[in-house]
Amino acid sequence: MKVVITGASGQVGRALLKSVPAQVSAVGLSRAELDIGDAQAVMSSMQSQRPGLIINAGAYTAVDKAESEPHVAERANTTGPHNLALAARVTGARLLHLSTDFVFDGLASKPYATDAATNPQSAYGRTKQAGEEAIRQAIPDNSVILRTAWVYAAEGNNFVRTMLRVMAAKGAVRVVADQVGTPTAAHSLAEVIWALAARPDVSGTYHWTDAGVASWYDFAVAIAEEAAVIGLLPAGVRVDAIATEDYPTPAKRPSYSVLDKRLLLAKLSVSAHHWRNNLRTVLAEMANA
Repeated sequence: MKVVITGASGQVGRALLKSVPAQVSAVGLSRAELDIGDAQAVMSSMQSQRPGLIINAGAYTAVDKAESEPHVAERANTTGPHNLALAARVTGARLLHLSTDFVFDGLASKPYATDAATNPQSAYGRTKQAGEEAIRQAIPDNSVILRTAWVYAAEGNNFVRTMLRVMAAKGAVRVVADQVGTPTAAHSLAEVIWALAARPDVSGTYHWTDAGVASWYDFAVAIAEEAAVIGLLPAGVRVDAIATEDYPTPAKRPSYSVLDKRLLLAKLSVSAHHWRNNLRTVLAEMANA
């Protein structure tokens, strides 16, 4: 099977390219190689490539910056998925699209089911929700929308790398403790995406994160502890808990964004590893690099 991966230079795109199954021929296209906001370029590229599956790992993810440049976010997060869906419909390709916990308002008290009402509170969330809807309207029976959350990897811009940098420089960090979700390693997400790639009978909206629940504060404490064990950080880094109101940001974050992944677990022969186990794996990769 031939697969085209858009957003191939991002952390999920790179994780996908590192783990291509033997029966798959994968072509990775970075944003520089294919601007998915350009309808003509997308159609031309997909008609030339003729993939059986398009995996859209491309997105505008600068959550706060999206508040001041919503049209830029919309091009990548709404227009891009729409263009890919139209190209998939014309070429007969299946489309697997990554979405986000930010489509929810964060007011729930139990994990969000795939059919829970969406109510995004930020420009980023609104553009991602609109991208989902564009795909559902264009190719409802030949697409998968996979929502995830708190993604990180050994490379790229993410919370883990930011925490390690700040902790190493200052020996202390202040982190929000009243926003709760699930850290998700990019390699874990890639594994599930490839499992979905092998199941053309599966369509619809699903959720995937690592197992367990954490606040950003919990996540930061774990990073400090696990990094100290393997020598990435000195022991004794101080992590102080603060409230969301103590760290104002342009974009509103969901206070609770745990996703219910039982529907996908029932569909696939995969298991969810606890986020702290996957954190150890990623930190070890960083230490070895």
